[in-house]
Amino acid sequence: MSQATLGDDEELFGEAASEMREDVEGSLEAAWESLPDADDVWETDADNVLGVLNGLNSALDAGDAEEHLRDAKKWFTMGQRADAFDDAEDLEEEIEELEATVETLSEASEQVGELTATVPELRGTLQETAADDEGEDE
Repeated sequence: MSQATLGDDEELFGEAASEMREDVEGSLEAAWESLPDADDVWETDADNVLGVLNGLNSALDAGDAEEHLRDAKKWFTMGQRADAFDDAEDLEEEIEELEATVETLSEASEQVGELTATVPELRGTLQETAADDEGEDE
């Protein structure tokens, strides 16, 4: 193989590594942008607890963030295995932070989902108990 070919290969590998890092960074940026807005998770216009819970559950949806995170991890893993990144600690830290945020959203959504099922049942039980107490008073 000639010297020119080896030099070209190194240049191509450098370009590919740079593009791979850009892909990871782009996917991470898209994932962060896909996460719900903090105000949507915090503020509500609901008239009752069930409305609040339903609104919160909708707000806790990670949207496309999970897919973008998956893309970032895919390209990051590929780049690491190819030893294409000179310094990838920042990408790894951001992936871990994003992954933790998405996991927290998912866990919170599960908890809210459980409350969404429990609160109406509890209300019904309390209403029945109150009706029984009223019936006994008569």
